[in-house]
Amino acid sequence: MNQVLRPLEGLRILACESFGAGPYGSMFLADLGAEVIKLEDPSTGGDASRGVGPHYLGERDDSQYFQTFNRNKRSIALDLKSGEGQEVLHSLARTSQAVMNNLRGDLPDKLGLTYPKLARINPRIVCAHLSAYGRNNSREARPGYDYLMQAEAGYMALTGEPDGPPTRMGLSIIDFLTGLTGGLALLAAIRGAERSGRGCDIDACLFDVALHQLSYPATWYLNEGTVTTRMPRSAHPSLAPVQLVRTADGWIMVMCMKDRFWERLIETLGCPELGRDPRYATMTARRQNIAALTSELDEVMSRSTTADWLARLGTLLPVAPVLDMPQALDSQWVRDVGMVENVPHPARADLRLLANPLRFDGQRLPGKACQALGADTASLLREIGYSDERISKLAAAGVVKVGS
Repeated sequence: MNQVLRPLEGLRILACESFGAGPYGSMFLADLGAEVIKLEDPSTGGDASRGVGPHYLGERDDSQYFQTFNRNKRSIALDLKSGEGQEVLHSLARTSQAVMNNLRGDLPDKLGLTYPKLARINPRIVCAHLSAYGRNNSREARPGYDYLMQAEAGYMALTGEPDGPPTRMGLSIIDFLTGLTGGLALLAAIRGAERSGRGCDIDACLFDVALHQLSYPATWYLNEGTVTTRMPRSAHPSLAPVQLVRTADGWIMVMCMKDRFWERLIETLGCPELGRDPRYATMTARRQNIAALTSELDEVMSRSTTADWLARLGTLLPVAPVLDMPQALDSQWVRDVGMVENVPHPARADLRLLANPLRFDGQRLPGKACQALGADTASLLREIGYSDERISKLAAAGVVKVGS
């Protein structure tokens, strides 16, 4: 097998991060070949997600949760609140292209992680800030997490059945989208700094990203006052049938996003009368009569199993089974496309993680377990000119922690 292309090799990014948004975004950069160095506070045990259970790896300063978001990264345990810690930060910044954090909005400036604080050290450096509500505003000091954004940005009001309570999405999707948004902006700013010689501050906050993902329902409301609401069966607000339908043993998601898919559906179902019914003659009519249409589809499709319908419809129109997590992860398709990989860890040689979804020249990006807290401290300090004696003094003073 040819060596996997890693296009960001040679890029050094310092990351002061924890939990989801920052680590998820910087993980993509690390997978792509960037040297991502986690700046972790030795006094607090580093990234808080190291201690998130219930599945730990060795001691409780590492976990499967932590490794999910931090593969391919290095770790330096460094107290940024100390003067000597700031000196180390500046030495690292001289040889780095970017600094990334997902701290509360008022903290980057206090910890010296902003462009005005680092520009004299490295005028080309890019400083990316992934906070809850942004910086330099009335909410900058407020903590915030994904679930809060789903609540305030309208997601929970759009998710679930109409007669049920507001419901969050099953995963912290706002964290992940914010990480990717920030990572994209960081790469764009690095490209700009290469041309201009000047870096900058970048801000991407959870709330703004969450609101931006309201997309076309937001456009409809802002321009027409149309309020998109929850639909039965997870249906699309304007296209039909795009929804869950009952089968003999479960559910199937049917997506007739175009008229030709509807035509293929009723032909395969053996229901030509549905095509002649004026209530279903157009996409608009089907949407207006969705309750009646749902009953018709349920009655026919509940005669056969989900697998039967997938076999009959799978090449004709977009359909998918509704699987639980074990069914999704253990499927033959996931094995066929290589979306699970073995990432050996010192405490568990058979540790499995989801592979990066990107491919380069047909190959997936390989993963390596993140180091223990401070495991790279000594080697990184030596790289920037610190002697072993000075490293020992910094460790004794609590400025750094030298891991094993």
